[in-house]
Amino acid sequence: MPLPGDSHVHSEWSWDAVHGSMEKTCARAVEIGLPAIAFTEHVDHHSWLAPVDGPYANDRITAAADPAGLFTPPVFDAAGYLETISRCRERFPDLHILTGLEMGEPHRFAGQLAALLSTGTFDRVLGSLHCLPDGDHYAEPWGIYPHRDAAEVLREYLAEVIRLVDATGDFAVLAHIDYPVRFWPTAPFDPAAFEEEFRAALRATARSGRALEINTRLPLHATILGWWREEGGRTVSFGSDAHYPEAVGHGFREAAAMAEAYGFRPGDTPYDFWRRSL
Repeated sequence: MPLPGDSHVHSEWSWDAVHGSMEKTCARAVEIGLPAIAFTEHVDHHSWLAPVDGPYANDRITAAADPAGLFTPPVFDAAGYLETISRCRERFPDLHILTGLEMGEPHRFAGQLAALLSTGTFDRVLGSLHCLPDGDHYAEPWGIYPHRDAAEVLREYLAEVIRLVDATGDFAVLAHIDYPVRFWPTAPFDPAAFEEEFRAALRATARSGRALEINTRLPLHATILGWWREEGGRTVSFGSDAHYPEAVGHGFREAAAMAEAYGFRPGDTPYDFWRRSL
């Protein structure tokens, strides 16, 4: 089976892709046989305490923090991004290169998202939830786990997913519904312990008509994909969430095989969503 397109990729135009390169990522995609790629760059608005450790701890973020230690992601440079897209399309004519955005917490920043979407054509728009309220600030799950019960944080996250998909219609794909599991403090993670909460979030996403992303950065648990089908989900997309060229398309053969096992099939073009066959 041919590889599906990668609908969730970051380049140097994402604030946290320290080693990102759109051109090198395209070259890697061609090398491994990806038919299509969407550069869905981060658009985030929440300010949060610059971490001293954890996945986002680096000198660039520390230097960009204000005197109170709060880091605010920079404004997305849509013009520069679109110029680089055009250059890559010329250099890699056989690779379907899609424009895109990954909008963090779009239900909280609907006006900003609408304004950005009005500046150009974006083929693939993802909605994602990264941050939850944490005292006077917002924080990602890995920053909340040390002082709160992990199960409580995950349940809060999935409840917020429902608010996200119910509040705004300006995105087509729900990204990484299992995002908090990436940083789960105790192993192994058992989704069955949160079946009711996952099913509720999946049901709301299906009701909204959006696609569910099979994110391979941490492989989506097959049980969750099965619940997606049972709760009425009809489409899936595939995303490596790559932040550096070598990670593009990671785990896609396994992810495609899992999607096929649950009855999802490729669309008419390499960049279409996969849909349920029955």
